[in-house]
Amino acid sequence: MSGVEISARGLASADSRFRERALARRRRPWRRVLWTVLAVLVVSAGVWLTFWSPVFAVRSIQVAGVTGADRTAVASLVGVDRGTPLALVDLDDVEERVRSRRTIAEVSVERGWPGTLRVSVVARQPALVLKNPQGQLEVVDATGVSYDTVASPPAGIPVVSAASTKGTTKEALEAALSVIQTLPTDLTQRVTAIQVSTANLVSFNLAGIRVVWGGADQAERKLEILRALLPTKPGTIDVSAPDTPVTR
Repeated sequence: MSGVEISARGLASADSRFRERALARRRRPWRRVLWTVLAVLVVSAGVWLTFWSPVFAVRSIQVAGVTGADRTAVASLVGVDRGTPLALVDLDDVEERVRSRRTIAEVSVERGWPGTLRVSVVARQPALVLKNPQGQLEVVDATGVSYDTVASPPAGIPVVSAASTKGTTKEALEAALSVIQTLPTDLTQRVTAIQVSTANLVSFNLAGIRVVWGGADQAERKLEILRALLPTKPGTIDVSAPDTPVTR
């Protein structure tokens, strides 16, 4: 084979590769356009499915943490219609509406894809029952919130009487709670007639002895002094100022 033939074939091969590269360059912009169009279509389809289609709409509302009347009340407070796109539900608004029910202490709302709205609540638990000046029995939780009125106190829940005709403040309730939360079982079983006048004046009867507890401050110190003075069996023990206790 002559050198001329080899050279001709080389030129032909180079020309073919050149044409292929040129064709590839011409196709490249069209491929980019095609991929861009496909990406837009995919995103548009996802947006439509999420915000407008019934595929990801609210089909059920689950309420966990309470039963009976509380569960029914919470479900009605959710305020989200079936068919509402799940992505458009304002979870903070739902939580605020549910939290407006005083028997509910905590609320958490989340989306359960594809079509469930999950509402988890924690109900308030009774810590004491306050007998107000009008004779009503108000149920109070451990944070001092009065959240219900009952005809009779729940079993095992102490009853506290309000001395003031003007009602009882949250601070006064917290002072009464400090007594209940501080006294051990061997003493609480002997406690009767708990009375709250102000945030700084809580008193109760303990096995026939009147105890002036005072406010919620220095609760452990007050308990220590109370135990030390109980064997003397006075008529009254005043530990409202624990550094200077008084017996009468």
